[in-house]
Amino acid sequence: MNNKKVLNCMMDKADPPNWIQQHAVYQDLMHLDVGDSAQVYAAFLVYMDLTEVRKWKEVAGVSCAELQAVLLEGREKEGETVQMIYPLPSHRSIKHRELRCILDRSAPMLLCAVASDSTLVYQRLCDGFLTPDPPVDIQDQGRRQHRKRRLQT
Repeated sequence: MNNKKVLNCMMDKADPPNWIQQHAVYQDLMHLDVGDSAQVYAAFLVYMDLTEVRKWKEVAGVSCAELQAVLLEGREKEGETVQMIYPLPSHRSIKHRELRCILDRSAPMLLCAVASDSTLVYQRLCDGFLTPDPPVDIQDQGRRQHRKRRLQT
């Protein structure tokens, strides 16, 4: 077979479909008409992480006209409070006004930064300061250091 025939055979075969664009949830998110395809893509990646990896329940996309964005809502476990998740592509910045808009929804909120390599970083948002929980083994660490000092003397 000559090169021209090989090239024609290769051109006759269509590229395989992009499975993400064919996914029903991705299409539903696109129909929310937010106008930012990068944010919709980020929302889809977060949706997949929440449902397939973290096993959240009742996850759905909702349009937020104020932000021109797709938010996700879902339950971490069956019967728990509905939480809102704002998927944000990492190249986009967020303004204080946008954070206020999210927090005023009176539901627990997560901001999820989505990197270009699909890395997801979740951050809980709250209205005010939140005292973090201490590391799980902080008491054990103190005892170990005390024991170590005692052994050295």
